[in-house]
Amino acid sequence: MDLIAKAMDRDRSYLLNEAVESYLAEQKRFAAMVEEGLEASRKGELIDDEEVGAMIDSWVREKPAHRKVAQEKA
Repeated sequence: MDLIAKAMDRDRSYLLNEAVESYLAEQKRFAAMVEEGLEASRKGELIDDEEVGAMIDSWVREKPAHRKVAQEKA
């Protein structure tokens, strides 16, 4: 942490505050997403396992192409 603070010309307390703020923001975002999912569930807006599988498969198929584009840009 000291190396990062020095590189940023900040003190440790600044980095700790930034880390805590980031963590809390992520937890707030996650809790909101969970609540959104629960509300959708209460309304019967569910996705079956086949749809979830298809979504995951599409992500897996997209990764190699994404990596190739990222490598070309580097």
